[in-house]
Amino acid sequence: MLSVQVAADRRLTAREVPEPVPAPDEAVVEVLASSVNRGELALIAMRGEGWRPGQDVAGVVAAAAQDGSGPARGTRVVGLAEQGAWSERVAVRASRLAEVPVNVELETAAALPMAGLTALRTVRSLGSILGAKVLVTGPRGGVGSLQVQLARLGGADVTGLVRAPGSGESESGFVSDLGDGGAFDAALDAIGGDTLRAVVGSLRPGGKVVWFGSGSAEPTALSIYDFVGHEGVSISTYFSYVQDPLQDADDLGVLLRLVEQGTLQLDIDSRWPLTDAQTAMERMSASGVRGKVLLTAIA
Repeated sequence: MLSVQVAADRRLTAREVPEPVPAPDEAVVEVLASSVNRGELALIAMRGEGWRPGQDVAGVVAAAAQDGSGPARGTRVVGLAEQGAWSERVAVRASRLAEVPVNVELETAAALPMAGLTALRTVRSLGSILGAKVLVTGPRGGVGSLQVQLARLGGADVTGLVRAPGSGESESGFVSDLGDGGAFDAALDAIGGDTLRAVVGSLRPGGKVVWFGSGSAEPTALSIYDFVGHEGVSISTYFSYVQDPLQDADDLGVLLRLVEQGTLQLDIDSRWPLTDAQTAMERMSASGVRGKVLLTAIA
């Protein structure tokens, strides 16, 4: 079968590899779509030749887990693999797979796992946000766009921070400058650097920041004096790899129901065949990406 690997020159190439050998608690999924996450771009730069990227996976169970857990053979599923999801088939822990409703396309579902779980869990970590003013940095990206929607579903008044003003009714509530003073009760930050410092300055005393990304690739310079007028503001971090994988199926089920109901919209930027993984990665690295970049099965 074909699987995308890191070549000696750090570029991605699709090569023939052996079929996956699942552990007793793993199912083999016939992959119909996967998505490219920004975190994987960093891993590709770090890992050695032969490493196989890819976590988000949507497809059909080709072989159910031998221990009897998880979805049965033939079930349409979405989930998270440890790695190697940019393949024709991949072994995935059954506890990390959720059944996809019949009226939700698998390509749509493929945009959910990492971005959706990050959005759901970071919004959830804010606690009750009914009536709260919440700031989301990077609201046009795969995670940020979902955070905006989920926070609004939770009853928050949401503002998105963008690099430049957008246009169109769908971008109402977006700003390019935070201004001065404490306007927000909570914030979700994917940028870090000077932006995180500005976010702290935008919060009311006792506000909360959940910091889950470093899109600026810059250090954040904060002093105690940055919290004058914003006393009690707390900063907590979110890392996907420390989350309980036994919760993945249930949380994906929550997201899938919202998609099925039409209350959660997923933006797809572009679709590329598995053999064009390098192009897909370059697209994800480019500026102006709106939503998720997908890799799809070869016809």
